[in-house]
Amino acid sequence: MLVHKFLIRIEEERGRLLHWAPLFMGSGIGLYFGLMTEPTVPVYVGLTALIVICAVIARIWPWGIGPLATAIGLMAFGVSLAGARAHYVAEPVLGFRYYGPVEGRIVNIDRSQSDAVRLTLDQVRLDDVSPASRATMVRVSLHGDQRFLDPAIGQRIALTAHLSGPNGPVEPGGFDFQRMAWFRGIGAVGYTRVPALLLSPPEPGVNLAVSRMRQAISAWVRGVLPGETGAFAAAITTGDRSAMGRPTIEALRASNLAHLLAISGLHMGLLTGFIFQATRMLLSLWQGVALRFPIKKLAACVAILSGGFYLALSGGNIATERAFIMVATMFVAILFDRRALSLRAVAMAAIIVMTLHPEALAEPGFQMSFAATTALVAVFGWLRDRTRDDRAWRAPKWARPALAVVISSFVAGLATAPFGAAHFNQVSHFGLLANLLSVPVMGALIMPLAVLAALLSPIGLGWLPLKLMGPAIDWIIGVARFVSSLDGATGQIPAPPDAVLPLVAVGGIFATLLKSRARWVSLVPFAIATLLWSQVTRPPVLISATGGLVGVMTKDGRALSKPRGESFAALSWLENDGDPADQETAFARTGFTGAKGKMRAALAGATLIHLTGRGAGDRVTDACASADLVVLSGKVTIPAPPGCVLLDRAGLAKTGAVALWPDTGRFIVETARAKSGDRLWTR
Repeated sequence: MLVHKFLIRIEEERGRLLHWAPLFMGSGIGLYFGLMTEPTVPVYVGLTALIVICAVIARIWPWGIGPLATAIGLMAFGVSLAGARAHYVAEPVLGFRYYGPVEGRIVNIDRSQSDAVRLTLDQVRLDDVSPASRATMVRVSLHGDQRFLDPAIGQRIALTAHLSGPNGPVEPGGFDFQRMAWFRGIGAVGYTRVPALLLSPPEPGVNLAVSRMRQAISAWVRGVLPGETGAFAAAITTGDRSAMGRPTIEALRASNLAHLLAISGLHMGLLTGFIFQATRMLLSLWQGVALRFPIKKLAACVAILSGGFYLALSGGNIATERAFIMVATMFVAILFDRRALSLRAVAMAAIIVMTLHPEALAEPGFQMSFAATTALVAVFGWLRDRTRDDRAWRAPKWARPALAVVISSFVAGLATAPFGAAHFNQVSHFGLLANLLSVPVMGALIMPLAVLAALLSPIGLGWLPLKLMGPAIDWIIGVARFVSSLDGATGQIPAPPDAVLPLVAVGGIFATLLKSRARWVSLVPFAIATLLWSQVTRPPVLISATGGLVGVMTKDGRALSKPRGESFAALSWLENDGDPADQETAFARTGFTGAKGKMRAALAGATLIHLTGRGAGDRVTDACASADLVVLSGKVTIPAPPGCVLLDRAGLAKTGAVALWPDTGRFIVETARAKSGDRLWTR
């Protein structure tokens, strides 16, 4: 009986299989990234056969088991697609630590977490490194005196840098930078403290012409609007955030306004929507055109072209490409006389994005963009259907725009909150207030003025709209600083277990797509996700991949073994703990005893000693005499005593970061390498 009802329910949903396709396709992609070993050729052959069999079944029996076969086939396709993409982007990864001369061409300029200028180089040359081992693209942070170089896209430069392959997670199961770098083609990362020198100016040609134009526009915008105002304007017009100050960025993040900096769905939607409406209005004023041509479709074509130009101008990153695909899909729906804002259009956009960049599924931008878009389309679709009922309440016309802003901000914030909290370990308690005060200004003033500046710049009047844009930008920055300064503006959230976000996504899709009482099924994955997240337990001991930093959990939070150094790992651990403390505060906590260079921690009957500094390898025997585990930031120079458990730099280089769980005088060990598995990007 239950099976029969289940098949009937599937048959009812058969007409909306496109809406469900992203769920099954994304499940396959997620399954690929969750594997512990890389699939072999026979596995892909088997998946291909399964896809063909499922397609045949779906064709022969479009009812009953047909939709089930389609779902299974889409999952197999997702696994195969992600695997094909991972092999397609494969580039050499530097397999050792390199110090020496580096030459390359600048293809991107941004800033590191420490606010240093960071250059991405291609056409790389390394001294005495064979082409088979040489990374084709490297990313280098510039420290020290760098007054000899004014970086520009297309320049060929030389510098002396420390390089290594991209690092793995700072803790088992943490953010996998290795995987992200693999899909972006970055084979080495590092830094330099000596001046970088210009070898040759940008070469003429179209290869990097758009990037150079982007940089020139960014410089022009900052010249018209100095300071943080101009940096904000450059960020939203060209995607160049290199001039943004760290305090402003932190204020925007704490007030949940950081999305205004990223050229994503909001900017692309505001820009193309404004151009669509403006073009349609202008064409309607021309009577001969309005009566003879479909001006709505012409306006949609202009909007698509403007979105494509905005995509190229902003650097063509994945987030902007995703936003362009979303808006382009909706305008194409207009060309085919279909409803632009529909769940079908959102599903099509998700399928296209996952086909082009399956790795985007694991990124917060993808998850938050589609969560917000899906929720907004579903809620406003429901409201539209409700207003067709003559008995339904309708807001006064004068209040509808403001009410729409309130509803959209609330719905988008609610839909993206779990994903933002999981990825960034932070919740903005006054984010709704900040968005209500800022998003209307962004849509009504800033984006239209940006379009006007682009139209007037060829005749030398582009500066005028930019000047008018300045006060509006200052308003948004002021709102961010005010909201972020309020007591309790942000709350810290510990990192959730791996299963939480997939469960939240499934629950959201069920709530959106299922009808009537069946929608209550969505509460099941939501409840499981909430329970798992509420019961999360952070590792009592964390050890960095170099052995240079150890963190132990105490009743006051995680205590760190040193106040400075390895700050990325330290801050990542604290953020994942849901702990707002900085590294120095965490070091001052009661957790470690002893002098510098030999820190001791006792947990559950086990003793850990952390040796650092010069000559640490010579002190192993003494440390082993009074500890169950010794962590060493260098290499062992003398044989360790029998029975001494030792983690040194050489061993940690093979295992990656380590999490320890004390258990009656011993430690249960979990390594980052074991958690990540044997994948293309970990080899």
